Amino acid sequence: MNVDVQLWSFVVAGLLVIIGLYAIAFMDNLVKKIIGVMLVGDGVNLVLITEGFKPGGIVPIISEKLFSSGAVGDFANDAAYSLPFALVLTNIVIGASTLAVLLGISIKLYQHYRSLSVAHIFQEDDA
Repeated sequence: MNVDVQLWSFVVAGLLVIIGLYAIAFMDNLVKKIIGVMLVGDGVNLVLITEGFKPGGIVPIISEKLFSSGAVGDFANDAAYSLPFALVLTNIVIGASTLAVLLGISIKLYQHYRSLSVAHIFQEDDA
């Protein structure tokens, strides 16, 4: 992955976050708002993956052979960053469970109000 691809990954991540925030703020349908929340999460994941990339990086697995050869310093310079990838994996699990909860809440709201319109759900009863 060269610098151009990394730059475009950041641009796409920014677009995902902007589109997601637009959906959260301005869409009336509850499902579209939920999709917007997921788009924001996917944009954040793409930023973390792009930031964690290191050109020419190697898998950060430390073995006994590495210590016996004395190449620990070279290994530390060439190893890829593993923390962003671990954070993305955790964020995917949290995002899936959040999606399940949000969809469950939207099903209950639809059963009660017979609509997924946020304006209809928050409409004050005059009676």
